[in-house]
Amino acid sequence: MAENHHLPPLPPTPPPQTQAPPLIYQHHLPPEKPMAKGKPSHYTKTSSTKRSICTFITILLLLAGITLLVLWLVYRPHKPRFTVVGAAVYSMNTTTLPLMSTTMQFTILIRNPNKRTSIYYDRFSAFVSYRNQAITPKIMLPPLYLEKHSTVSLSPVIGGTPVPVSVEVSNGLMVDEAYGVVGLKLVFLGRLRWKVGAIRTSHYGLYVKCDMLIGLKKGFVGQVPLLGAPPCKVDV
Repeated sequence: MAENHHLPPLPPTPPPQTQAPPLIYQHHLPPEKPMAKGKPSHYTKTSSTKRSICTFITILLLLAGITLLVLWLVYRPHKPRFTVVGAAVYSMNTTTLPLMSTTMQFTILIRNPNKRTSIYYDRFSAFVSYRNQAITPKIMLPPLYLEKHSTVSLSPVIGGTPVPVSVEVSNGLMVDEAYGVVGLKLVFLGRLRWKVGAIRTSHYGLYVKCDMLIGLKKGFVGQVPLLGAPPCKVDV
């Protein structure tokens, strides 16, 4: 008879273990602020304003300069013109050195060549020199006004009062009178202003030098011939 051997029961099989999924760490950053489109910064606005102001000032200065240049080209004043057209000698005494007494008269044409500008002459004076030394005192002439594109004639009598001269001047005059030709210089001094419409310029110094040769013999009195009288040199 077979024997039944009772084996102990097997322990239950544990269920298979599942592996846990790995942990994933996520860093949450604050979202970036989107930049506003079409909205310039404060620095850009300031730079743009400065550029606009500089451009405006530059254009304004250029327009002002062009306007002044055009006005100057249209109204620019030209210097007056002086010409000696006549001379007379009434006395010339060189015998009482170191003083010399001379009386002369000259006829001068003064022309204003400007077609749009008139000229005022102030503190106008004249004297005569020989070898760069004055042989007459300086006389004051009345103020003068020249209209646009006009000409005036002056015939001032210069001298009459003795002035001190050097021996070189006295001897030179005696030699020139013996030869019959004397070189003189008529000098004008003063200040002038130009007038354009209602605008008057400031004063400018005036210096006019008129070199001439006259035919003069010792003892002659009266109108003398002009042997050479080029246009006077005018400095303003």
